[in-house]
Amino acid sequence: MSRHWLVRALRALDPDPRRLALAVLVGTAALGSAIGLMATSAWLISRAAQQPPVLYLQVAIVATRALGISRGVLRYTERLVGHDVALRGVTTVRERLYRALAEADPAVITGLRRGDLLARVGGDLDLLADLVVRGLLPIAVTLTSLIGGAALVALVLPEAGAVVAATLLLAGGLVSWLAARSARQAERDGDRARRELSAEVLTVLDGAAELRVAGVLAPRLARAAAAEKDLGRAREAAARTGAWSLGVATLATGLGTVVATALALTATAQGRLAPVWIAVVALTPLAAAEAVGALPAAAVQLVRSRGAAERVLALIDTAADPRPSEHPQPHPPVYPQPHPPLHPPVHPQAHLRAQALRCAHPATRGTADRGGPPEREHPVGPLTLDLPPGRRIALIGPSGSGKSTVLLTLAGMLPPRSGAITVNAEGGPVPVQDLPEDALRRTVHLTAEDAHLFTTTLRENLRLADPFADDEALLEVLDRVGLGTWTRSLPQGLDTVIGSGGRDVSGGERRRLLLARALLTRAGVLLIDEGTEHLDPRSADELVRTLLDGSLTPATVVLVTHQLTALDAADEVIALSAAGEVLPPG
Repeated sequence: MSRHWLVRALRALDPDPRRLALAVLVGTAALGSAIGLMATSAWLISRAAQQPPVLYLQVAIVATRALGISRGVLRYTERLVGHDVALRGVTTVRERLYRALAEADPAVITGLRRGDLLARVGGDLDLLADLVVRGLLPIAVTLTSLIGGAALVALVLPEAGAVVAATLLLAGGLVSWLAARSARQAERDGDRARRELSAEVLTVLDGAAELRVAGVLAPRLARAAAAEKDLGRAREAAARTGAWSLGVATLATGLGTVVATALALTATAQGRLAPVWIAVVALTPLAAAEAVGALPAAAVQLVRSRGAAERVLALIDTAADPRPSEHPQPHPPVYPQPHPPLHPPVHPQAHLRAQALRCAHPATRGTADRGGPPEREHPVGPLTLDLPPGRRIALIGPSGSGKSTVLLTLAGMLPPRSGAITVNAEGGPVPVQDLPEDALRRTVHLTAEDAHLFTTTLRENLRLADPFADDEALLEVLDRVGLGTWTRSLPQGLDTVIGSGGRDVSGGERRRLLLARALLTRAGVLLIDEGTEHLDPRSADELVRTLLDGSLTPATVVLVTHQLTALDAADEVIALSAAGEVLPPG
């Protein structure tokens, strides 16, 4: 199975064979220069001790200088060529992964913790690129150089060459096995801790203030610290095995050098070998041992890249699976729009229906990772909704009752646990999961409670919803959500840069910006989760009322809110209990 993932990773990287061969050739030449430098220097020193005419040494002197210079030049060239191969390959895989995630069933993403997803699109892709630079290339270069070094010694003294080849290959094989074993142990013990640490760190960084107010910041920090200690213990255990592998390599190469030197002395005593060649036989294996030293790191890299390949390619496979459909023939898009106009119109005919809908998040992985059964959120519903064009629904209930889960399911980002969700299309209602992604997003838009503001200008944050909107349209929608005066008062106006997550704006301004972005989509159905959070009570009441009375947008609106004083403007109020059950009206 390990080889299976490595083969798939290599195919996914799709390295250019000519560039790869060039990298191996240049790397072998660089290591060969080091071995040749040692052999030539050894001969030069021994021959100079005999005090021959200096003319006899000129070729060796020039060769020593040339090999010393070429070693550095070729090593640098190897890095350039090897990294070029790796970066081209990882670019291909990265594009493939992003496309798969963008086109995937949203349940694939919601089933992952942020730490897992961040690790796969970040660190794991880097490990995949290192498969070529730090795994395959060093192994190919090392094997070629070991054979070349042993062949050089064999030209001087065949039996010594055989001993050097045997000890170096044995040392390389044993060292690689020990290093791979330690790396597998580190991967097995450290992967869980690494994912847990990533998830906890992201949670604390994103919500430190909220966690502190809720009194749970200290336990989350303790969990992160415990995960970090587990990761450190796994690394220490693996390092011990790695240290043993380096010791074995040193012992084996030293033994080979001693035996080769003894054979050279014996051959010299028998008159079969000139004394000047003793140093060559003795010192050349030491230079070849440099190649053996690269094998442990290469073996570790293969193990780590295999794990990364399994995680990345498995995610691509999962994301690339088509969403199940009960309809054999795909329906056409609800609103075909091959060339979006400058200001796309509202889709006034969007009619969303939910029949006997039960919804819940998929099983979380937290307890399963710790050996326990998967956790499942209690299902919400059954819920029946009929949302003809222009209808306004308020969804209320205590925290944890499942209001956000309902919106995610209506938006097609979570599969229904049971029941059906349909939207009108040419020829009649179509299940939401059968709609093409672009058609669904143009019809139903969700503004989540944790929707993101990016580190870019105010203009570009808004134009995520409508890339064709000009400044006049942006200011018009900002006026509608109560941010027009604020925007015009900024020194740079729409060119003002907003920090990541909206850290440079207040909570109320962030919510209004997200609402403005939702209005710019001009979708027929707007699903808004806590659109008035962080607003003062009076402003929140005004905003809820404008959303529910139709004065802000003609679209259908489903609003999750804790603001209860303006609900009389809604066409219908749906209340959920703490257990996710739909309460009777009143």
